[in-house]
Order: sequence, then structure tokens, then C-alpha cells
Amino acid sequence: MHGWIILDKPHGLGSTQAVSAVKRALRDSGAGKWKVGHGGTLDPLATGVLPIAIGEATKLAGRMLDSDKIYDFTVAFGVQTDTLDLEGKTIAESDVRPTLAQVEAVLPRFTGPIDQAPPAYSAILIDGQRAYDLARKGEEVEMKLRSVTIHGLHIASPQGGKGEGAESPSPTPARQQAAKPSYPLPQEERIDAVTLTAHVSKGTYIRSLARDIALALGTVGHVTMLRRVKAGPFTLEAAISLDKLDEAARGGGNGGLMLPLTAGLDDIPALPVSPDQALMLRQGKVLTGIAATDGQYLATLGDIPVALVRSDDHQIVVVRGFNLMSREDD
Repeated sequence: MHGWIILDKPHGLGSTQAVSAVKRALRDSGAGKWKVGHGGTLDPLATGVLPIAIGEATKLAGRMLDSDKIYDFTVAFGVQTDTLDLEGKTIAESDVRPTLAQVEAVLPRFTGPIDQAPPAYSAILIDGQRAYDLARKGEEVEMKLRSVTIHGLHIASPQGGKGEGAESPSPTPARQQAAKPSYPLPQEERIDAVTLTAHVSKGTYIRSLARDIALALGTVGHVTMLRRVKAGPFTLEAAISLDKLDEAARGGGNGGLMLPLTAGLDDIPALPVSPDQALMLRQGKVLTGIAATDGQYLATLGDIPVALVRSDDHQIVVVRGFNLMSREDD
């Protein structure tokens, strides 16, 4: 029971609630109590890929938080809310509607390294308090600019309607890699909403990105749909619904839905080690004389992960050890 369950998180459920649901499913399946954590917060408004780490995989949750993400999101033009999404109160309105060509022309300004101000309704700590707690009290919240990187940003689907409650376009592997699709509307037609796909670095706030794109178009806007289609190596293709998870739990078969711990390390090359070397790594010792180029590796004893390590000048240093053998030895 060391690995990943990739949830397709439903609308209205917080990330912490999703973790609780997985814990409950594990208990219901007879697996008992396990350490469970998530690899990247999703707002209750958002849906999509939420990696849930179980057992020793929780040691990789921080690495997952640092990974790139890909989102589909719909921006409705003409209204800005205090939360920058559907759940907030209207704070600004505009009659201006952009054309598809104008939207397309402005997107390069938000591609690459950019500075953005996070939403006031966010979990960022300000003097020891969450920003959203201060905002809900009516206090003025000054959000400092932070540097993020937008690796790719393109139009997924323009919409002639109002955009509220807009559905996400069906994800495909090509779209998950931020490939540029074709558009069904003439570029000169003015639109009330547009669905974009963004490939972003850690720390990027999509609601802020939507706000800033609307302002750059001479109007205001807010997010009406937000769906994460990729987090690190995990995509919607591997994601399951809570209903499917609960159904499997009732049948005692959650293990078949779980990806191995190593699924979160697909981009890390393996470094085979001997039993003696594995023991040294488990004890936190440094291995010397290993012929490996500098960089990160997954040290393995056969098919069992031993540790995430770093090679530096022919020395192998433990970055994160995995306690997988001790459970079997018990």
C-alpha cells in the first residue's frame, strides 16, 4: 500500500476532504490506517487531477508540489469578483468584450517568466494569518508580487455565450501537452468567455492569470471553470472518480487502482545497488566510488525502491529514503 491514487477531484470538494475520502476508502477496503497526503492543492471550485500519496509515497508529496501543472480554465468577461471566481461578490463590471484575435494577441505577454499578485482569497500567510481569513474579515490585503513561469498558454475553446457554468473541453493527450488546437469561431467575433490551456510552474495562480488577461484586454473577468489536466507525471488518463474509488473499496479492491510509488519518479533514472549498498543507504550513509554522472537517481534493490539519491563527484547521498523493506521483514 505504498503508492499513488490519482483522483479526478469533483467540483465542491476541497483537497483535504479528498484526502479524508481516500483514508475512508482504504479503511473500508480492509487496508487499515495508512499515512495519506496530497500532491498539490485544488480549490473546491476546481476539478481534475489530484495526486494522493499513500504510505512511503507521502515522502514524495513535496516533490509533486514543486512540479509543473497544466490547467484548462474558462474566463468570463465583463465581471470581476473579489475571489476572482464564481463564488465571490461582484466588485467591477465592464461592457467591453474582446475578439478572439485580441485574446490570441495578448497571450504572449503572459508566456514565459512573469510576476503576478496572488488572489486576496488564497492560503498565503500574511503576518501569521491566511490571506483568505483576513479578506473575509473585510481587511485590506496587500499581496506581494511573485515570480512564476508560464511555459505555454493558448486558446482551447472560444465561447459566444456567457460562460457561467461552462463545461471543460474534453482533454486529449495532445491538449495535455499544450498543443495548439483550431478555433470554431471567426477571429473577429466578440466573445463573452474563452477557455484557455496553461502549462505553468509551481506557485502560479490561475485566477490571477485570468484577472490579468482580462485587464490587458481592457475589460474585467473571472474564472468560471478550472480543471487540472496534468500534475507532474500524472494525467487525467490515470485519474479515477470518488465513486469508482468507493465502489472498489466496498469490494476490497483498492490496490488495483493504485499506481506504484515509482510512478511519481518517471523522470528519474534508476541506480541499481547491492544489498550491502542498500543497507548503507537506509542508514543514511554516503556511497563512494559509484560510476554515475552528477544528478538525481532512484536507488533500487531489484524492483524495490531504496532511496531517492543525488550523485555528486562520484558520491551518492540520500535525498529521501524509503522504508519499504522493514514492513516485509516484520
